Amino acid sequence: MTLEKFVVTETTGRLDKIIAEYLPQYSRSQANEWIKNELVRVNGEIKKAKYHAKQDEVITIEVPAPVTLDLKPQDIPLDIVYEDDDVLVVNKPQGMVVHPSLGHEDGTLVNALMFHTPLSNINGVFRPGIVHRIDKDTSGLLMVAKNDKAHEALSANLKAKKNLREYLVLVHGEFKENIGTIKAPLGRSSKDRKKQAVVSGGREAVTHFKVIKRFVGYTLLSATLETGRTHQIRVHLAYIGHPVAGDPLYGPKKTLPGNGQYLHAHTLGLTQPTTGQELEFEAPLPEHFTKMLDQLEPYSNQGSEE
Repeated sequence: MTLEKFVVTETTGRLDKIIAEYLPQYSRSQANEWIKNELVRVNGEIKKAKYHAKQDEVITIEVPAPVTLDLKPQDIPLDIVYEDDDVLVVNKPQGMVVHPSLGHEDGTLVNALMFHTPLSNINGVFRPGIVHRIDKDTSGLLMVAKNDKAHEALSANLKAKKNLREYLVLVHGEFKENIGTIKAPLGRSSKDRKKQAVVSGGREAVTHFKVIKRFVGYTLLSATLETGRTHQIRVHLAYIGHPVAGDPLYGPKKTLPGNGQYLHAHTLGLTQPTTGQELEFEAPLPEHFTKMLDQLEPYSNQGSEE
């Protein structure tokens, strides 16, 4: 157990928020957990998360020792689309978690990758090789770094918006537009900490979309990321009134059956870190997605117009 201690100065506010702000190495959800377990004291007294911390108050926290995960390579089949000495591109199935965390200690993409190849160490012991992520119930292409030099180069290109990341997504509702751009800043939802939301002062987020096919009550889109925020496509499309079909977090309760959102990382473009060669890959829609499109086909309308 570690003892953390600080004095509230200029910034005051809710206790859980203050802890996360003054000790940025910890998240607000961690702060809430400590408060709930009575590990946080304000001037020696236990307070609730909603307590308004005031200037000059002393906050002490008994930070419990971190729970360690025994991260092991596992012989799990991988759908490898491309591989060289620096980079691996994998087609992740729906339902597979990308990297281990509490509650998902094994069976992840990282466990499978560790069995297959050495990975970069830049993202630490639980996310080796992972340059970018997609959600558990999103399928499709991910690039993985096999060494630190490659990881730095791939990350720099992501930050500079040089990578092509195009998704196929089935959404509720029928689009009037054929193409468009959603530009709305994203941040953590104040109503539900598990969700992201469009918020004033959030991080820049830009999604471009194009209609591929219209059905009665649904539309198949191509969505291209200009930025890569958490849940970006799912939040942006829900924000404009077209939530992703099957989405349990941002979509309506009455939706298409399945094991999660109908969202697939279809096309991925990257620059090979050593040679500078421009590479582009595609992954076909998974079977559950194509079956749903086949079911909707009798109810199709016109497609997009150039």
